[in-house]
Amino acid sequence: MTSLTTKPADSATRSERESLRPSIIPFIGLHIACLGILWTGFTVESVVLCAILYVIRVFGITAGYHRLLAHRSFKAGRVTQFLIVLAGSMSLQRGPLWWAAKHREHHRDSDTPADAHSPRHYGFWGAHMGWIFRPRHKADMNLIRDFAQYPELRWLEKNQYLPGMALGLGCYLLGGWDALFVGFCLSTVLVYHVTFMINSLAHVFGRQRFLTGDDSRNNAVLAVLAMGEGWHNNHHYYPSTARAGFRWYEIDMTYYVLWVLSKFGLVWDLRQPPQSVLRGTKAPTARIIDQTAGHLASAFCVDELSQRIRTAWADSHHMDEVKARARQARDSVEAYLADIELPHLPTLDQLRTLARRKFANVPALEDVVQRAHARLVTAVSERLASDLAPQTA
Repeated sequence: MTSLTTKPADSATRSERESLRPSIIPFIGLHIACLGILWTGFTVESVVLCAILYVIRVFGITAGYHRLLAHRSFKAGRVTQFLIVLAGSMSLQRGPLWWAAKHREHHRDSDTPADAHSPRHYGFWGAHMGWIFRPRHKADMNLIRDFAQYPELRWLEKNQYLPGMALGLGCYLLGGWDALFVGFCLSTVLVYHVTFMINSLAHVFGRQRFLTGDDSRNNAVLAVLAMGEGWHNNHHYYPSTARAGFRWYEIDMTYYVLWVLSKFGLVWDLRQPPQSVLRGTKAPTARIIDQTAGHLASAFCVDELSQRIRTAWADSHHMDEVKARARQARDSVEAYLADIELPHLPTLDQLRTLARRKFANVPALEDVVQRAHARLVTAVSERLASDLAPQTA
């Protein structure tokens, strides 16, 4: 359950401001290395190499790390599984088991304070890449015990940077400095930020088709760049499918490649979304409605609302009534506040407008609005009862 905002300050606490991990040094180094392109320039061969390595490694992340390890959305033989995950390992995005475990955490805690890369709680840059280098954001490896049984995947986890370093060395040996700077370094940085944009931009820009209890959005531009991952709201609505694009026009290159591989028997059991999901008739659960209501209510600061109400009531009979009831019992204060119209509290129409802008406009959204309003009334009433009423023995 999402707690309401109680202070207007940055939600990051001291634990979120811990010192950065040493791994940020090679990360920054790769970005600086791209400046070597100013010396080598671009060649046709290096640009083609850059494009090829980009596609291979994005597919390794989207198909291997994400849809296979994190969600088990299809099956593959040991050799095929290893090769797809190896392609992801060459992107230098840490170990495959860590990545998948962290992603499972993301779906469990999406856009709550426990979600390590939620733009709602940690801002754009914290969600985009800052979270990776914070010591507190270790993954719960118990969540990936199913794939941790494979020794070849444990080897990749233990030697998580070796495939990428070997790829960089191979690019230099085969094509020289331009192959290294353009083919390897530039493509690596591009893969970094396209992957990171799913954590950041895909929770900020785009449209929601389904009510998912979080800020996930469908973004066509990101879907093209990330080979289908930009259909992020689809994915959060039904994450166990191998297909992120639910409509015929939603391009999903990762799924197309998996479909071709399935025709050769290299992968199989590509899980599909059920018809109730494709038609949009699958009703959101009570948990999703309640979680969405929490997100909607948290857009308003209880401290600020309470202060405005206290100011408005400075010379009114309501203040006297609160104090009189406080001498009886605190519950009496809260009951009184719940029965009257509190000034400055957002109206149902205001909440509806905000909800339609932030979330999918589905029939269940009215339940979200009603619950969000009730939450705000309760939270503000409790705060006023605590702040306005004298402590009773």
